[in-house]
Amino acid sequence: MTSDLQKQNPTRLRRSIAALREEFASKLAALVALPSVSVEPGRHGDVRRCARLACSYLRDLGAQAAVIETGGLPLVWGRIVQDPAFPTVTVYNHLDVQPADGDGWRTSPFALARVGDRYFGRGATDDKGPLLAALFGARLALAASVRLNFHFLWECEEEIGSPSFAVALAALAKGSRQRPALRTDSVVVSDTIWPSAQKPAIAYGLRGLLGFLVRLRTGETAVHSGTTGGAARNPVAELAALLAGCHEARTGRIHIPGFFDEVRKLRPAERRELARSGLEVAAFRKAHGLRSLRVADDRSLAEAIMARPTFEVHGIVGGYGGPGIKTIVPHEAEAKLSCRLVPGQRPRQVFRRLRRFIADKCPDAEVVFESALEPYLADSEGPFLRAAGRAMRETFGRQPALTREGGSIGAVVTMAQILRKEVVLLGLSLPEDGYHAPNESFAWPQAGGGIELFYRYFHHLAALGRGRKG
Repeated sequence: MTSDLQKQNPTRLRRSIAALREEFASKLAALVALPSVSVEPGRHGDVRRCARLACSYLRDLGAQAAVIETGGLPLVWGRIVQDPAFPTVTVYNHLDVQPADGDGWRTSPFALARVGDRYFGRGATDDKGPLLAALFGARLALAASVRLNFHFLWECEEEIGSPSFAVALAALAKGSRQRPALRTDSVVVSDTIWPSAQKPAIAYGLRGLLGFLVRLRTGETAVHSGTTGGAARNPVAELAALLAGCHEARTGRIHIPGFFDEVRKLRPAERRELARSGLEVAAFRKAHGLRSLRVADDRSLAEAIMARPTFEVHGIVGGYGGPGIKTIVPHEAEAKLSCRLVPGQRPRQVFRRLRRFIADKCPDAEVVFESALEPYLADSEGPFLRAAGRAMRETFGRQPALTREGGSIGAVVTMAQILRKEVVLLGLSLPEDGYHAPNESFAWPQAGGGIELFYRYFHHLAALGRGRKG
């Protein structure tokens, strides 16, 4: 621990953070007001405006900063070098958000609304609020003369799988006449979720993702079920049977040969950590609006969403979907599917096994690869995770559980591969914050605590110095 951090009075630090609350809310409101929905081409102008605004926040901090064009949507880059001899941390967040369509919003999704200690708006917790918490933490650390250099990478395509990020990051790592090569000692990402507000957690792993389609066409047009029924094949029914053969819908058990061959099994210590994560079946059901679950106990719940692979059916398209019944036999159907994958599994290899299984069961089905993200696993006993654990314990008063995140962040794997440094997942969001859901929100206790957390973490990184394993 650095002497600066030892000398910092916790009460004075928290008063300084409390004094930043209105500025935090103002900056968050300005970001939320820009509907930076990357999946909608009509919103790409808003994405670019959001990137320019965020870049101005970095310049206000004193950073050399730029909005970098990529093959798709831009990347915001910032750099603060106090002394080349100091270690460097790269801070990653994303500025793009999910659409806010559909019913259920009690406030305008793109106008930040404050209700008590909670701020409502699309992007409040995913990921604009945590982005600002990390930024404000860096600001306070710099004001306290932390012996650390900073890079900031704020992406605008995370919600669509980061298609342009790898090429842009490789160019930054190489450097150019306009900007020096990006060199770093570690990376930190604030885009993950605690199991509950009472249970701080640090994720050291992410599940990967394989997205694919299965299409089946058995005729040229829909036909009358009275004149053809009994003879005509029904592609909707056949796809349903095929999917039932791939997995058991009630339990989620997967039947694809070889699917689990490379899965890295949990060690006993990992199982114990997941068990103390604080996940509770009743609270989990309430937070996500679920009437029932596939699992009955807390331990099974933690392992199911953090450390086991999945086979999910997102939709089946085909046949008649209007009111009442139209007595036809459909001629085509499509299933939209994905698998969450765990460390050890490779998306392309899993896809080949799925395609082989489906071809055996239904030879005329077409299996279409859509997208893939690799799983990620950090060193749970490494110096950066230990530093994060100390900072979280000092901030929130509890030893954090080491968990794995059930979701996927493609940029994390990309940064680990290109920068060849460990990525620490130091999230702040809670289940009740509503990732991707109506009434998404972020609570000030998590935001203010997050500012302190990053302030402390940056000081611990400075104490580690350069050249540590990562």
